[in-house]
Amino acid sequence: MTLNHLDTGHFIFEGCDTVALAEKYGTPLYVVSETRIKDRCRQIREDFLDKYPKTRAAFASKAFQTLEMCRIIDKEGLDLDVVSGGELYTAIKAGFPMEKIIFHGNNKTWDEIRMAVDYQVGRIVVDNDYELSAINRYAAEKKTTVDILFRVTPGVDSHTHKFISTGHLDSKFGIPLDPRVRNGYIEKAMSMSNVKLKGFHFHVGSQLFKNTSHLAAIDILIKLIRDVKEELSFATMELNVGGGFGIRYIEEDEAMSLTYFTDAMMQRIYSKCKAYGLEIPQVTIEPGRWIVGEAGITLYTIGSIKEIPDVRTYVGIDGGMPDNPRPALYDAKYDAVIANKYTQQKSKKVTIAGKCCESGDILIHDLSVPELESGDILAVLSTGAYNYSMASNYNRIPRPAVVMVDEGKDRLSVKRETYEDLIAREI
Repeated sequence: MTLNHLDTGHFIFEGCDTVALAEKYGTPLYVVSETRIKDRCRQIREDFLDKYPKTRAAFASKAFQTLEMCRIIDKEGLDLDVVSGGELYTAIKAGFPMEKIIFHGNNKTWDEIRMAVDYQVGRIVVDNDYELSAINRYAAEKKTTVDILFRVTPGVDSHTHKFISTGHLDSKFGIPLDPRVRNGYIEKAMSMSNVKLKGFHFHVGSQLFKNTSHLAAIDILIKLIRDVKEELSFATMELNVGGGFGIRYIEEDEAMSLTYFTDAMMQRIYSKCKAYGLEIPQVTIEPGRWIVGEAGITLYTIGSIKEIPDVRTYVGIDGGMPDNPRPALYDAKYDAVIANKYTQQKSKKVTIAGKCCESGDILIHDLSVPELESGDILAVLSTGAYNYSMASNYNRIPRPAVVMVDEGKDRLSVKRETYEDLIAREI
């Protein structure tokens, strides 16, 4: 029988009763829809990979990486973007094909560089001269050649939170495009025997609703490709345009389709390359949040309900900043529902407060809810990206479990941490 919120009065997520999930697995609880992840991967295949030749798509795994997520992405035919030794190690343990790995990061350690070379990852995105020299030196020791891209800063301003805007000129990421700097990098890479420069990568920012930043960056990058061909005889074979495609967190968010970004970018690349007489490079996109963000929810149990007359009502939950630091970090906005009273009329507004000893541990301001009681279940929506992956043990709070749901069935994907886990490494 297909569950329906009209029959149960409960919030049904991907065919699963969220109240039943909270009872079965406890709270706080991350719930992730494999169905929605696979649907987004299908859209990428149909609207980008199958539509345009010489294209690739990599899941930006910093958004949400588990062993199971790596296996799903592999099965769906996408590549994987990692940014640390830990993310690479997880991919290795998941059996992800190493040739489909893109290794990012603005300050890769010597151990991470060795790990990437030893496991023969497909691409290393080089951010600075230190990395370039280290990769070439270790690759020479291993008698191998490593394919690299240069991450560059196109110098465009993305209208997003300053902490997640990465393509502007004053950024810790990437190589500036000043010819006095960029030409030195390219000439040095071309002179090396153990690295092969394939092209360039840029990322203009995250959670973007307009394609203007991507298009501005493409204009700059295609001109760069022309200039370095003319000045240095370097032929660019690959262009990685990053991700950053926005999703819907709250009702006011106007999330655009994948094709709104990719069609415009590909048309711009084709037209600019034709105008400059350039061969079309292989184009890679790196969506992360766009694939998994709306596929996740987080369930909490409501505890305290504290009304301050003529001010506000604070509703305390059994999680907060440790399992979702984004509101405190970025002033991120979320929507939520009362899972066990999903069909009841909303009659008041409350502020959802986390349990940490921090005044800033507030998840949602002015949420419309029905009459509440301790023990009600809160479901916060669109928490699939940068919640589990950014979770901490602040205040010695164990991290939640992760449950995967698919077509009405649920399964445990990551076990809940215990108090014993918190001290397991201590002496």
